[in-house]
Amino acid sequence: MEPTRTAIVTGASRGLGLALARELAARGWNLVVDARDAAALKAAHATFAASGRTTAVAGDVTDPAHRRELVAAAERTGRLDVVVNNASALGPSPMPPLRELATADLETVLRTNLLAPLALVQEALPLLEAASGRILNITSDAAVEGYEGWGGYGASKAALEQLSNVLAAEHPGLRVYWVDPGDMRTRMQQDAFPGEDISDRPPPETSVPGLLDLIEGDRPSGRYQARALATTGVGG
Repeated sequence: MEPTRTAIVTGASRGLGLALARELAARGWNLVVDARDAAALKAAHATFAASGRTTAVAGDVTDPAHRRELVAAAERTGRLDVVVNNASALGPSPMPPLRELATADLETVLRTNLLAPLALVQEALPLLEAASGRILNITSDAAVEGYEGWGGYGASKAALEQLSNVLAAEHPGLRVYWVDPGDMRTRMQQDAFPGEDISDRPPPETSVPGLLDLIEGDRPSGRYQARALATTGVGG
């Protein structure tokens, strides 16, 4: 019998990370999930917790000790098949034009959206390579489109996409995906549009089938749009 697969999912106290964690737990995966807010993570984890299979570790992905703790928790399950770098920072809200973006704020965004995902992958690589595993880096259309006010966030995601592209070239034994989940009705989306009605955005659950296609399917490394995968079976 094949051993139960294990995934690390960052930023799993709400939004896309929580939606994906719930579905993976329902499918019998071992899970290691995190978020910065310990109380929010505890409440979220309670909605999909499975004794001996799901572990919640509160902390910040920019903290090296926390990243080591995530990988150690996965190692205790005996393997690591997937790392989902979902945790992200938007930056200041309202989102300023680049001429007003403080470099300190940009550095914070880059630490969370670019440096932390790479550092977590570096920490996890021995386990991932042993399992011929997968890396899902959650990106955005802001990585490839020029939206006013999205310069800092978009730059961080553009850099994450190229980092993913190079990782795929350097590690052909792994599947490396950079995935645009599309607009979603999440707290981050509300922070990006303060005071606006975002009820027309679909819930994050609509992007989960596309992520599962990549996690459990047989697609080559590359850039994909989650909802395109779910509706048409083709990447973007």
